[in-house]
Amino acid sequence: MIISDDITIPFFESSVAAGIPALADDHVAMRLNLNQHLVKNPTTTFSVRVKGDSMMGATIYDGDLLIVDRSLDPKDSDIAICIVDGEFTVKRLQLQNGAVLLLPENPNYLPIAVDESNDFQIWGIVTHVIHQSR
Repeated sequence: MIISDDITIPFFESSVAAGIPALADDHVAMRLNLNQHLVKNPTTTFSVRVKGDSMMGATIYDGDLLIVDRSLDPKDSDIAICIVDGEFTVKRLQLQNGAVLLLPENPNYLPIAVDESNDFQIWGIVTHVIHQSR
C-alpha cells in the first residue's frame, strides 16, 4: 500500500548527544516528511512486520516493521527479504562468486545455503527498521 498523505513531524536542528549530555536547543528548524525520509521509491516500496528472533544481532526484533525497496539491486551484506522454497525470510545476504548464503544474526540459527535445487528469489532490500521503544 502506498501512503499518499504526507506525514510530517517537527525536526530539531540540534542533534542529540549519545555520549556526554549537551545543552538543550528548543529551535525547530523544519518539519521532517516521513514519507520522503523512509520511502525513496514509492511504487516499489512496501512494509512488513517481523516475526521471530533470527535477526536480533542486526537490531531487528520480533514485531518490528521493515521498510523494503524492491527496486534496489542486492549487494553483499545487504539485509533482504527473500523467498526460499515458498517461505519468506529476512536475512543478511552473503553473495560471493555466484553463491548465495542467507545469514541469520542470531547464533541460535544456522545459515541457509541457497543452490539450484532451491526455488529462490530476493524479494527486496531492507532500507529501514522501525521498532517501538515504548
